Amino acid sequence: MALIVQKFGGTSVADVSRIRNVAKRVIKAYDQGNDVVVILSAMAGVTDRLIGLANEASGAPDRRELDVLLATGEQTTAALLAMLLKDMGYKAQSLLGHQAEVVTDCEYGNARILEIGGERIRRLISDRNIIVVAGFQGADIKGNITTLGRGGSDTSAVAIAAALDADICEIYTDVDGIYTADPNICPKARKIKVISYDEMLNMASLGAKVLQIRSVGFAKKYNIPVHVRSSFSEEEGTMVVNEDSAMEQLVVSGVTHDLNQARITLKKVPDQPGVAAKIFSPIAEAGILVDMIIQNTRVGGQTDLTFTVPKGDYERALEIEKKIAQTIGAEDVFGDTDIAKVSVIGVGMKNHSGVASLMFNALARENINIIMISTSEIRISCIIEEKYTELAVRVLHTTFGLDRED
Repeated sequence: MALIVQKFGGTSVADVSRIRNVAKRVIKAYDQGNDVVVILSAMAGVTDRLIGLANEASGAPDRRELDVLLATGEQTTAALLAMLLKDMGYKAQSLLGHQAEVVTDCEYGNARILEIGGERIRRLISDRNIIVVAGFQGADIKGNITTLGRGGSDTSAVAIAAALDADICEIYTDVDGIYTADPNICPKARKIKVISYDEMLNMASLGAKVLQIRSVGFAKKYNIPVHVRSSFSEEEGTMVVNEDSAMEQLVVSGVTHDLNQARITLKKVPDQPGVAAKIFSPIAEAGILVDMIIQNTRVGGQTDLTFTVPKGDYERALEIEKKIAQTIGAEDVFGDTDIAKVSVIGVGMKNHSGVASLMFNALARENINIIMISTSEIRISCIIEEKYTELAVRVLHTTFGLDRED
């Protein structure tokens, strides 16, 4: 007998018929003698509709009240699944985030989990209840409802699995696993059977949208095996686990792309101590994430500095830097949003040289110019013109042997 945490995404619970199918899958695991805890997202599209209502009611919705509103989406699906399970003759109980003792910080809209009590869930499990928890939500130390940001139900699931010392966390979605590239733009993309936490962390941060990055971080920290699989088939999906020797067989395990990129350049910045802090501190204070940074030294004690931010923050970041440029004496500030980031990822890169050269030569053969480069032990990322994104993904997928069926 195992303790299984199952999470079902929005498309899996899009209507009562699909929630009934979820109930059947949950019952199948339960009838095999397992203890089952289920984490649910809101029905597909509901969160966006709730945000629309909030914007209709207020030009600038209060963040606390917005979290109260958004949490109702997961509350609805949790209650409906518990009702269906009870009608099918099974003991079940739904819990909201605060009832499941999910304690978060006070950052409305993007709260981080501080701890999960888990005692109430354990008591209910000991009485052979199927526990249905509303994902995406928790409560701060004052009892205020908080939400965990987009994709937060993944984080809820893995965090609860860690708190309960579950044997496995199954993430059910509308895709049947993690692929070597986006199948929509790379027809030869293949499903990966096993991937390491570090590879998945990089893929999630570099454009792959199957798992929320914070959920992968929890899984790695607490060594929780995660099985990503489809709600609509019985096929095995992708296991996300600790790195092992078998993973070294492939130098590169996947190619990702991210279209949510914009770049900003400050021209002829004084090359002096403390200037970089003056450039980036206001960006950090505005809550804008900076990804890649490149500095090119000029003659005469000047430098050009370029960095990337999410497209949604581009205009704000540009305005901030225009003011900073006047303060520090930079000659000009400019940027663009017609860029994309393509990356190759793989734990096998740690033990193989020449990966960067292979990547750069592959792009060069297609006349794709590299604007910026960033590397880590298991990842190489390049900023290119957005119009070449699909070509770059397909070329790199072939270059690193990911097209081959074996």
